[in-house]
Amino acid sequence: MKTALVTGANSGMGLTTTVELVKQGYHVVMMCRNTRRGKVAWISAKEQTRSEELTLMQCDLSNLESIRTFAEEFKKKFSKLDVLVNNAGVVSLKRRLTDDGFESHLGVNHLGHFLLTNLLLDELKAAEQGRVVTVSSGAHKWGKIDFDDPHFEKGYNVAKAYGRSKLANILFTKALAKRLEGTAVTANAVHPGAVSTNIGIDRKTEFGKSVHKVLKPFFQTAEEGAATAVYLAAAPELSEVSGKYFYQMEEIDVSEDASNEWLAEELWGWSEERVGL
Repeated sequence: MKTALVTGANSGMGLTTTVELVKQGYHVVMMCRNTRRGKVAWISAKEQTRSEELTLMQCDLSNLESIRTFAEEFKKKFSKLDVLVNNAGVVSLKRRLTDDGFESHLGVNHLGHFLLTNLLLDELKAAEQGRVVTVSSGAHKWGKIDFDDPHFEKGYNVAKAYGRSKLANILFTKALAKRLEGTAVTANAVHPGAVSTNIGIDRKTEFGKSVHKVLKPFFQTAEEGAATAVYLAAAPELSEVSGKYFYQMEEIDVSEDASNEWLAEELWGWSEERVGL
């Protein structure tokens, strides 16, 4: 049986992706930061799929130590990984830092997934055909990488910070695909569309709920957003497609910065140093 790992699997697109992959015959590891929310999602996924092929595991992508511990636990349970869906993401209206001192968008959306993916590369290579699917966004188009002020110590802005992390997702995908040439592992990124999920809603204050109400008609559902991620994870015809960016099941172009190979390499080296690889 094929094994898939979905990060941020406890709600929205992550939960929908989990359910769809189980329906397609995968054993899915649901990686969740909050164990209680994860348990609720795990029960919901079991009910929706009528399947026992679900494993719940805890990991906090804002903490490098937690990611390393998770990877060790994962390796004890599974000898291979067919699909890694880097789905978890944060949006924070205020500037926040991760436990390791990174600005939260770059720290969770990019660096957390960067470390996780690198730690699981051997398991991906052990699969008949491994796949890494990273959820980016059209927001990458206004993202800029600034190595002089990567963590927004000056002039924090939520849209810029989110855009930077989503640009980093695509640059990571391109650099990873290059490193995986000659292996049976592919790496692609997905723009899920404007998906109406809990992202951007402050969990303590519920701030952001009103924004969602106004914008909801323009959002895709989590199902529509997850469809392309599932397509990239499972479609047989994509077994040799790598380093691409997809929207609504089709490959689309990225911004000039996102196709800059030099920038992708620079970011890879910078990221390795930050996460201690």
